[in-house]
Amino acid sequence: AGMGECAFGDKCRFKHDLAAFMEVRPPDLGGDCPVFDKFGMCMAGANCRFGGKHIDAQGRNLTKDGEMVTPAMMDGHLKSCGVTNQLTDDIKHRLRKQRHSYPRSQAFVQTWEAYRTSLQEAKQTSSPLPDPPSAPLPPDPSIGAAIVSTWEDRRREGRSLDLRGKLVLAPLTTVGNLPFRRLCRRLGADVTVGEMALADSLLQGKPSEWALLKRHEEEKCFGVQVASGWPDVMTRCAEMLDEHVSCDFVDINMGCPLDQVHRWGAGTVLSTKPQRLEGIVRGMSSILACPLTIKMRNAHNEPSYTAHNLMPKLEEWGVSAICLHARTAKQRYTKKADWDYMQVCKQTLKKVPLIGCGDIMNWEEAEDHLLHSGADSLMVARGALIKPWIFTEIREKRHWDISASERLDILRDYAKFGMENWGSDPKGVATTRRFMLEWLSFLSRYIPVGLLERVPCHINLRPDPFVGRNDLETKMASTNVKDWIEISEMLLGPVPKDFTFMPKHKSSGYANASTNGVSTGSGPASTTTADAAADGADGAGGSDELRGGDWG
Repeated sequence: AGMGECAFGDKCRFKHDLAAFMEVRPPDLGGDCPVFDKFGMCMAGANCRFGGKHIDAQGRNLTKDGEMVTPAMMDGHLKSCGVTNQLTDDIKHRLRKQRHSYPRSQAFVQTWEAYRTSLQEAKQTSSPLPDPPSAPLPPDPSIGAAIVSTWEDRRREGRSLDLRGKLVLAPLTTVGNLPFRRLCRRLGADVTVGEMALADSLLQGKPSEWALLKRHEEEKCFGVQVASGWPDVMTRCAEMLDEHVSCDFVDINMGCPLDQVHRWGAGTVLSTKPQRLEGIVRGMSSILACPLTIKMRNAHNEPSYTAHNLMPKLEEWGVSAICLHARTAKQRYTKKADWDYMQVCKQTLKKVPLIGCGDIMNWEEAEDHLLHSGADSLMVARGALIKPWIFTEIREKRHWDISASERLDILRDYAKFGMENWGSDPKGVATTRRFMLEWLSFLSRYIPVGLLERVPCHINLRPDPFVGRNDLETKMASTNVKDWIEISEMLLGPVPKDFTFMPKHKSSGYANASTNGVSTGSGPASTTTADAAADGADGAGGSDELRGGDWG
């Protein structure tokens, strides 16, 4: 809107009467357009809900220099907005039509199947066992010798990536989107990982799935996580990621506890399929120039732990780092994470770093785990959702009694990052609001340090209802969705009259005894133990379907 002639002409199905649109255009929500302030122009045009600076009386969309925005400027913005891993139209078309070729993956799968056949024959005849395929598979030189050389250089550099001593933000379904990861980076996270993406959906070119792989330039060390239970699918996905995605490592999801993900052969059930797992790890590590990592749990549903038996095999097959969420899939998020078992697993590894994950809620726990568990680094999941400044606390070794106004500033930054990512038009504002409300279902669980009877507060402790030190602090502690909506209106303007919101995560309301989530009592907040089943990881990803993930 407001950018001159439409490229589709008479064939376009949208209306182009700008004057008529300006007559019915709703008033701005107030404040400055974050997209315009960041980039000097706004891609939403006359649809922008904060267009006071860049929309003139005729509805034309202007740059900061007063020029009218053109389609060419828009194309230039997409290349310079600081976000990578956006597919070209040609690749999207090939994926949707299933015309994209995977020569390296096909070569590995053929070799792998021949190896499995030879292995079975050798066992039956008591012959010497064949060597498994493990040679690197660089891109075909026919696509350009420079690309092959770059691949070899990237593989050499990537294999030296060391995650020891790093603070890692876990892949978090729904809430761990690009704006949230940017926040955590600014608050002290060293490494960020995108939301779990389904390998099959990536290979089908689904935009909602590819959106999960977007990377912002502020994410200096970034990994993507993919899930599937089949070597052919995962090797093809690895080839696609290797050639078209900018990331520092690729992570295999072997930690999701959801039955729906298990039905696809992915998540923790993959740990019970060693032959498939070996094919996946060997295939992906031979194709990828960057390191391959894996996130797993202590076991699937077995009564005894199995991770310590798998880890040395994973190291041999080609994994460069292992993250262990110290629970079984059956436990989901109940009971405490078993950090003592982490030390048992560490002793089975030779060189591969072990990243520990589970129940990290304060700097004292983080320091204790690093000292006594054997973990080389830490991954923070639910703790980062409840208090993303936990990375600052761990770095500075202090409990930050953050004020309500400081927390509102963090939310204000999130709103800005959200509109930079999803747009400042009505759809972009609505998307930003929806993800903000999902995050507030976790953020409301934070108990201010100044109100605690004892410090630190652990993740499996639940507070009695309390009143904050001011009205804003009380509202932020509410488990009432109406209060979360009011907080979003402070930053994104009023919601539509028919607006409703239902959190997708079970953590949305553990204080069921209170209708409004806040009692009329006062005084310091005390904590009581409660079943952590409310911390389930059920949620929706980019496609709004039921998805899984593994949160610590």
